[in-house]
Amino acid sequence: MSRPSNMLADGVVVLSPLGWDDVTAHLAGEDAEIVRWLGGAPATPATARAHVRRAIERWADDGPKLSFGIRVDGGAVLAGTIDVDLDPAGDRAGLSYGVYAAYRRRGLATRAVRLAARYLGERGDVRWISIDVDPQNTASVGVARRAGFRFLRHVVDDEGSFDRYELLVRAPVVPAPPPRPRHGRP
Repeated sequence: MSRPSNMLADGVVVLSPLGWDDVTAHLAGEDAEIVRWLGGAPATPATARAHVRRAIERWADDGPKLSFGIRVDGGAVLAGTIDVDLDPAGDRAGLSYGVYAAYRRRGLATRAVRLAARYLGERGDVRWISIDVDPQNTASVGVARRAGFRFLRHVVDDEGSFDRYELLVRAPVVPAPPPRPRHGRP
């Protein structure tokens, strides 16, 4: 199966795979809020390089996790990241995202989520996309809702509790071919 382009744009945001040129910006952009909501420990130069290396390898292997850079200024500036987690057992994917402090409150995360959903729709192998959000992360709840996701349920598991939002993937609209001339008329 051919895969859609891994570079997507909407006129404001460009999504493209993370690469080696992103290590410094990714490290500089991470702040306490990103660490808090996405979990884990603050990045170091070594862990940022390892993250980008894994992202490059996963793109080469088509997943199961695909890491996009959220870019602005025509794709020249890294403003955050969005990860697509493909469920190898089925037709589902999860999204997680973080926008660096200098770029927040501009609607970039919502645009990035919509672009990632478009990418998944173009792939053709994903039917449902979910976003798991800590209910206290009101900014992320807003992103999910503005991007068209609907609250599904509150989940409690061994890692904590979160609200799951879900979106049914719509196949991209393929334009119909032009009508054929009738009776030899153009």
